[in-house]
Amino acid sequence: MAADSSAHCADTPSSRLRPHTRRQPWILTYHSVTDPSDDPYGITVSPDRLDEQLSWLRSRRLTGVGVSELLRAGDAARRGLVGLTFDDGYADFLDEALPVLRRHGFRATVFVLPGRPGGVNAWDPLGPRKPLLTHDGVRRVAAAGMEVGSHGLYHRDLTALADVELRRETVRSRELIGDLTGSRPEGFCYPYGILDRRVTEAARSAGYGYACALAPGPLLSRFALPRTHISQADRGVRLWAKDLRHGLRQVAAPGAGARVGGPVRTGGPR
Repeated sequence: MAADSSAHCADTPSSRLRPHTRRQPWILTYHSVTDPSDDPYGITVSPDRLDEQLSWLRSRRLTGVGVSELLRAGDAARRGLVGLTFDDGYADFLDEALPVLRRHGFRATVFVLPGRPGGVNAWDPLGPRKPLLTHDGVRRVAAAGMEVGSHGLYHRDLTALADVELRRETVRSRELIGDLTGSRPEGFCYPYGILDRRVTEAARSAGYGYACALAPGPLLSRFALPRTHISQADRGVRLWAKDLRHGLRQVAAPGAGARVGGPVRTGGPR
């Protein structure tokens, strides 16, 4: 599809997503679900620990859902929901994370890299090489009832890209995922948690309904949603503390990011 045509087809951000309530929705960030023994970035949880964490959520009468479902929920329903996200599109999601999610009756959003089908996490200078989802794997994730979102094409720092490359990372990745799953994704997730006003506007212009960050600071908006990183170390007390810390976040008015020009860097070297 030609670039101009794809821009037209990208459509506008979904009007089906409801505005924020006074408290930002709670969204958890996972990455790989496998043996965490070699994990220099603290982004891997074992299947058993994931099961324990989801059990803790259930004990608090919380149901894990994808981000689109979370944002569509009314105020009353949202109090019983928590967003679950899995970044980078690791292949272990299908064999390790999905069975645990199904056991609890939970759903999630998986942010994938359609430019690296069947590749590895080459952007990580340390730690093991981990396989990523193939195109067929992305289809299987969608067929399992999970939301599939875009993490860009190649896991690049979007703030460092020229406009034409930034457009490819946002628009083209949305097209490719739409071709794979049958519907263009609502959600985008910024690689490395790095974003600025230009990048958030690119996500909006590409037709996404929302975009996830980690700790967006003054850029907080529907296109820079805060999330809570979850690691192997997180059990009951730590999860409770993270929930409490999230509840104390100050909520900026939508569009606050328009007053900030520099990049916001969160999440370390990832």
